[in-house]
Amino acid sequence: MVRDMSVEIARLKKERNAVILAHNYQPPEVQDAADYVGDSLGLSIRAAESDADVIVFCGVRFMAETAKILAPGKMVLLPEPGAECPLAGMINVSGLKKLKARNPGVPVVSYVNTSAAVKAESDVCCTSSNLIKVVNSLDSDRVIFTPDRHLADYLRTKVSKEVIPWEGYCPTHVKILPQHIKEQKRMHPKAKVLAHPECRLDVIALADEVLSTGGMVSHVKSSPSREFIIATETGLLHTLMKGSPGKKFYPATELAVCPNMKRTDIHKVLGSLRDMRHVIEIKEGVIARAKKALDRMLELA
Repeated sequence: MVRDMSVEIARLKKERNAVILAHNYQPPEVQDAADYVGDSLGLSIRAAESDADVIVFCGVRFMAETAKILAPGKMVLLPEPGAECPLAGMINVSGLKKLKARNPGVPVVSYVNTSAAVKAESDVCCTSSNLIKVVNSLDSDRVIFTPDRHLADYLRTKVSKEVIPWEGYCPTHVKILPQHIKEQKRMHPKAKVLAHPECRLDVIALADEVLSTGGMVSHVKSSPSREFIIATETGLLHTLMKGSPGKKFYPATELAVCPNMKRTDIHKVLGSLRDMRHVIEIKEGVIARAKKALDRMLELA
């Protein structure tokens, strides 16, 4: 059945001049159907550089929006329109404006895990891999950081500036607790611990490396270590096993599952491509302002 759908997807991709992008947290069958698998920003850059007319983005809404901002002339489809990011949903424009009013002149750094509208109210965006570089590039002793307070906590340990956080968090990463890491280390004493910076600081303190999902994939490939405990959403293990089949990977906890990332399946990918449905639309003014924040980040990268 999946094979038949894969054949039909391949036919439609050619007919529509489309490309399928899938985030590292997507279900295995979706990752396997994609042309490119990666982190949210890397995939959006792929979208902008691609000569495809249609981008099928298998992820959550803010990711598809970012692709649309960077590739405004392309049609971007989100196979599952209900795939929202709870972290991105914890901040809105009115709240951000109030925070800016309480801190006049302080630059706003927004994580890519935000809506297009929030990006448009920001001075610069960042990813989990470049947030330190982005913040250090700003000519200010203080920065507003949105929307993840745990990422802000991690940032404070790496920069000498005052970080004013928005009080959001990733519901998936906060499920990873120190006792999970300790138990996995007890069972796999030779394994290296790789943690995403959205994790709590007490989890990060137990990690050998703190990396983005893309950083984990690259690190594992070049590392002499053969075993890894992965402290992020469990979907990444499929990506890691495909990229480094001779190595072993253990989830920090099986609880670290993002239900929104799992809402997309191969049926929805096929339906979206076949019917050209769930088109991402953003107002031109929002795209222009949000793109400035993203472009500023990309210049630093």
